Amino acid sequence: MNSETTRTRLRCLAAVFFVLAGASHFFRLNFYSGIIPPGFPSPKMLVVIISGVAEIAGGIGILIPSARRMAGWGLLALLVAVFPANIYMAAYPERFGIPAWILWVRLPFQVVFFAWVWFVALRRSP
Repeated sequence: MNSETTRTRLRCLAAVFFVLAGASHFFRLNFYSGIIPPGFPSPKMLVVIISGVAEIAGGIGILIPSARRMAGWGLLALLVAVFPANIYMAAYPERFGIPAWILWVRLPFQVVFFAWVWFVALRRSP
C-alpha cells in the first residue's frame, strides 16, 4: 500500500470520526454544555451546537478536494478551541463520572488528532 492510499484511508477514517463526534453533540447536548468551563461564552447550548456543526462540516470538508485545506485549518482551530474543555474535565473528573486517569491520558491524544488532521488535510504531497 502506498502513502497516498494510506493517506486517503486515514482521511476517510478522520471524516467518519469528526462527523460522528459532531453528531454526538446533538444527542448529548446537556453533557457537552456541562464540559464547557465557567467563563466561556453563553448560551452554552449554542456553543455546543456551533462546535457540533463545525465538526461535521470539517469532517465532510476534508473529503472534498477543493475544501480540504480550509476544512483542515477549521478542524485544527476547533481542536485548539475545545482543549480547555478537555482540561476542565481532567481537573474535575468527579463532575463527569469518568475516571480521572482516563481524562488525563486523553489529553495528549489531542496532539495525535492535530497531527492526523494535518497529515490528511494540510500536508502537501511529496
